[in-house]
Amino acid sequence: MARVLMLAGDAAEELDSMYPLFRLREDDHEVVVAAPTTRPVQLVVHDFEPGCDAYTEKPGRRLPVDLAFADVRPEEYDALVIPGGRAPEYIRTDPDVARIVAHFFANELPVGTICHGPQVPAALGLLRGRTTAAYPPLKVDVEQAGATFADGPDVVDGAMVSCRGWPDLPQWSRAFLRVLAKSGVPTG
Repeated sequence: MARVLMLAGDAAEELDSMYPLFRLREDDHEVVVAAPTTRPVQLVVHDFEPGCDAYTEKPGRRLPVDLAFADVRPEEYDALVIPGGRAPEYIRTDPDVARIVAHFFANELPVGTICHGPQVPAALGLLRGRTTAAYPPLKVDVEQAGATFADGPDVVDGAMVSCRGWPDLPQWSRAFLRVLAKSGVPTG
């Protein structure tokens, strides 16, 4: 069983957060949710409405949080998941998030990013030379971070697994579980 750390914050996308949380637990992995503080975070639901050029946002469920970023000891975890939504745009500036994410990349541990999730490693200079999927309008941001943008549901680059958004979660989950199994962590 792996210990998987999930980085969240207010306005994380509900499906991007809940689907991997339950899918990993279904496979008997422990998922620990970290956020800026230990209060539950407000998730949001992003959807595409007819006649609207961008996605819409509605309030979603509240996600319980296990510990604050400042209390995370990354060496206690086997893998990392960064859901999308708007949370990545502000958690990426947290110095503890930088410390946490850098640990997983430096040790080539599994890192899963969903939708806007690549904004976190991009801001930290960790995508340079890599290939990643992301929400398609982030293509320019990914390229400015020195990465190659891939328009796919389950892009694997070493120990990093990425996708474009919640419609890709079945393929992303299968790929992430394969990478996790290859990492040597006992799986369910």
